Amino acid sequence: LETFVDVGRYAGTCYKAANWVRVGQTKGRGKLDRDKAYALGVKDIYCYPLSRNFRTRLLGEGNPAS
Repeated sequence: LETFVDVGRYAGTCYKAANWVRVGQTKGRGKLDRDKAYALGVKDIYCYPLSRNFRTRLLGEGNPAS
């Protein structure tokens, strides 16, 4: 799971307390920004793994190459 927290308004305390992992920040551009205007607020990105072996599954380790 993933969520975005507006750092200008919130600290993300509830996500930190629930063991979500902060993985980075957005640039504040938005998906439709073609002029590099940075018109939106910067957001922290939090993820919550749903599987214990999420790193292995994401990296494809242990799976035969197709």
